[in-house]
Amino acid sequence: MSGSDVVFDFGRSARIGLDEAVFSEGKSVEQIVSILADARERKVGLLLTRLDASKFSSLPAELAADIDYCPLSRTAFFGPLRPVIVTGKVAIVAAGTSDAGLAREAARTLRHAGVEASLITDVGVAGLWRLMDRIEEIRRHPIVIAVAGMDAALASVLGGLVPGVLIAVPTSVGYGASEGGRTALNAMLASCAPGVTVCNIDNGYGAASAALRTLSIMNTH
Repeated sequence: MSGSDVVFDFGRSARIGLDEAVFSEGKSVEQIVSILADARERKVGLLLTRLDASKFSSLPAELAADIDYCPLSRTAFFGPLRPVIVTGKVAIVAAGTSDAGLAREAARTLRHAGVEASLITDVGVAGLWRLMDRIEEIRRHPIVIAVAGMDAALASVLGGLVPGVLIAVPTSVGYGASEGGRTALNAMLASCAPGVTVCNIDNGYGAASAALRTLSIMNTH
């Protein structure tokens, strides 16, 4: 495959209010370069996800100069970035520091859309006091994204404490019976807390997109 095989959906925002992101995993450097060159010609900004440092370092210097790269989340902003237009609406709550990369992916996805999220990390239920110290801060946000691996108990605990929309992201953090995030996924799906929306394993981008759809509905009422 080459760059010419790529047909990027620049019209997606007009249809559904969400930009297409460049899912860089599985794409060649040539294909990514083709997309970025097209975006530069159109003078539009792009979000890239799952962009490994080695692939980023292989991009031409003239394109890399226009990229804001975050190695922790493996995300990148290319070209013009929207100003922040929404604050105080979304909290991203990560159980452990090992979940921070996925939490940051969600935060960067939101920021690319002009939404500044509150990022709260290392408040997993193994040290419940850490979560309770910040629960009132979390409750002030109408949308909460819970990011957790291992047994993913954070989502159920928050589901019983926060009144707003709760979007849960299971992560592949863990070992043995964690089964690469499947235990966390099943625990979130089986939560006894009502109304918890669950994304796929390690899908911080998808959680942020769900939050953006929710914000869009909120802003029309």
